[in-house]
Amino acid sequence: MDARPNLAPASHGAAALAAPTWGRVRAGRRTADRALKILCALATLLGAVVLGSILLMLIVEGLRGFSLALFTEPTPGPGSEGGGIANAILGSLVMTTLGIVVATPVGVMAGTYLAEYGKTSKLADLIRFLNDILLSAPSILIGLFVYTVMVRTMGGYSGWAGGVALAIIATPVIVRTTEDMLRLVPGPLREAGAALGAPPSLVIRHVTWRAAQAGIVTGILLALARIAGETAPLLFTALNNNSWFSPNLMGGVANLPVMIYQFALSPYENWRQLAWAGALLITVAILALSITARVFLRGGKAR
Repeated sequence: MDARPNLAPASHGAAALAAPTWGRVRAGRRTADRALKILCALATLLGAVVLGSILLMLIVEGLRGFSLALFTEPTPGPGSEGGGIANAILGSLVMTTLGIVVATPVGVMAGTYLAEYGKTSKLADLIRFLNDILLSAPSILIGLFVYTVMVRTMGGYSGWAGGVALAIIATPVIVRTTEDMLRLVPGPLREAGAALGAPPSLVIRHVTWRAAQAGIVTGILLALARIAGETAPLLFTALNNNSWFSPNLMGGVANLPVMIYQFALSPYENWRQLAWAGALLITVAILALSITARVFLRGGKAR
């Protein structure tokens, strides 16, 4: 006698017992999934509303202060009318350029060493550890460090000290991005260059750097956006100036972040209006840099 017909009812019974339990689990998971999606959507909506309201207020208040004088005249004195922020714009451009010019070669070279030469060595591990500390360090501490090392030594505030402080902030961003981008370059590309008899330095310059150039440029632009709005380190290094600064960058140097901070807290309506205009200007600049960085990174991935 074939025993298989007797096994069929048992298997059907086990399936019948398991079906309700499995159905309840699936329904619970679907309910939890929907609830989590709703919570995430509400949190996203709340964040978008808050961010949108801040940007809308910044645009409305900032556009009121936009005029030709804003870009051609220096900041006015206390209680005076008119004026602009031309000296602050120029000071920010000078110190930001100085910072990124110093940080770029140091960051790219350090990132290249970590990705191509050091890799898992003890020195590379130490550099990564110090780089992570700099990435998470409050910018005000970097400002205090540069104040102790440069400002007190040179006998006063200067744009050089401000540029060095911004360079210290930008360097770890470039180091991390450069290392990550170089690690993404396929190994066969390096092996092909080595097979042709090229030394490692030549392979790095003409193969790996070219393959990762979009990511490296993206890191530089992100570092530039990072330091463009820094206020705390400039308070201890460059301070501010309501007139045109000296060509040698000695003495207080006007800059947008500190100007916005000081003018926003002032009792003068004219100063507060200039602070709104400066805040809008620096926000647009940082947004433009972030968009440019994304375009570079997307173009690099497409290639």
